[in-house]
Amino acid sequence: MSVFEIILISIGLAMDAFGVSIGKGLTMPVGENGRKVTLAFLFGLFQFLMPVIGWLIGRQFIDVISEWDHWIIFGLLGYLGIAMIREGLSDDDDEDDDKQFLGAWEIIMLSVATSLDAMAVGLTFAFLPINVWEASTMIGVITFGISLVGVYLGKFMGQFVGKYADILGGGVLILIGTKILLQHLVLSENFKRCIYMKVSETERI
Repeated sequence: MSVFEIILISIGLAMDAFGVSIGKGLTMPVGENGRKVTLAFLFGLFQFLMPVIGWLIGRQFIDVISEWDHWIIFGLLGYLGIAMIREGLSDDDDEDDDKQFLGAWEIIMLSVATSLDAMAVGLTFAFLPINVWEASTMIGVITFGISLVGVYLGKFMGQFVGKYADILGGGVLILIGTKILLQHLVLSENFKRCIYMKVSETERI
């Protein structure tokens, strides 16, 4: 997986936190820079930790399901992407906790909730030739930056931006999953063709 693809996944994963940050920014008083940075920092911190946890879990099963890794990656990213798109298209406004800035414990819980998708993505990292620490750091830093921007933009942008952010993030995850699936299928097919050609040449000899 290239650095560019990791950046795209990072942006996709950060969309939930971005949408929530906008909602929080709408209700936070002018100033409060410390709280804004703290909120963005916690979002980024948990987005860093969750892929590592998912990767550690995935490493336990890599020998068992390595032959199906590309389907697992496609399924996980596809499911997460569809869930994010459905959330973005939903008309339900059940985030009544966005009406006021939450306390420390609630912020931590919110950080965990917005980073659960990152754990599933971390699970896919176990099946890819990737440095999980570098990838997770990139995810955390990008989430921090995007969340911080979301908080400051919250005063000027409505919740429809958050919904479109979910749709965009979900689309990115689906595209990345589809790309990985097709890449593995094409490589697998080319490998089978090479083996078949070598076997045919051996038989002719």
